[in-house]
Amino acid sequence: MPTYAEYLKLDALLAQQQPGGDHDEMLFIVIHQTYELWFKEILHELDYLKRLLDKDDLPRAGHVMKRMLTILKVLVAQVDILETMTPLEFSSFRTRLESGSGFQSVQFRELEFTVGHKRAAPLNQFAAGSAERKRLEERYRAPSVWDWFAAFLARRGHAIPDDVLKRDITQPPAESKGMQQILIGIYRSDSALAEFCERLVDLDEGLQEWRYRHVKMVERTIGTKAGTGGSAGAEYLLTTLMRPVFPDLWAIRTEF
Repeated sequence: MPTYAEYLKLDALLAQQQPGGDHDEMLFIVIHQTYELWFKEILHELDYLKRLLDKDDLPRAGHVMKRMLTILKVLVAQVDILETMTPLEFSSFRTRLESGSGFQSVQFRELEFTVGHKRAAPLNQFAAGSAERKRLEERYRAPSVWDWFAAFLARRGHAIPDDVLKRDITQPPAESKGMQQILIGIYRSDSALAEFCERLVDLDEGLQEWRYRHVKMVERTIGTKAGTGGSAGAEYLLTTLMRPVFPDLWAIRTEF
């Protein structure tokens, strides 16, 4: 039987933090490596969610949603830890990031594409033919969470309009008046399904909350400077706020 350390591959895991000498760089590395581990887990859960919806297993799908939402709360809470680092402390090792940037997190881009926040530009951040580019292109061309959910509803007998079922899946979901009428009916007649819709709203809101906290952390740390890797820093991040990935679920709020 493996030991605790052997099972978790701790020797390999704990060898991956190699700061260049500044005290605060260790925190930066640990936090961002932890983010990548959580991104991996969320992608794992999203793929499982698709399989569950394909099998029409709504109770289990709801459980997976609850787990992802809990993980999102952890991601937001980790920003509090990063904000213990002052601008001066970050500047002590910032130059060692060189061209590195969070924009280059292929897992976060995969997460964005899978929940439906799709656009072609992030593909160009990865070399053509690279393993990272291929992974991202696969997510870009695949149906996203809203498409899985729409197909699930159609199998349950709901008359999902063609502008939803046959939409361009390389684009973010757009508002659909027909879909909104279906959702209003679900909220009024199917409490279990309405509850799952609310978990989708929670997921959407949780992602927006994480973006907001990330923006404020960047502003607090580097102000309006350009980000690492040539990114526009907080100025760009501000443009990503308040973009729901499930707009129909927000649009129907005025109907009750």
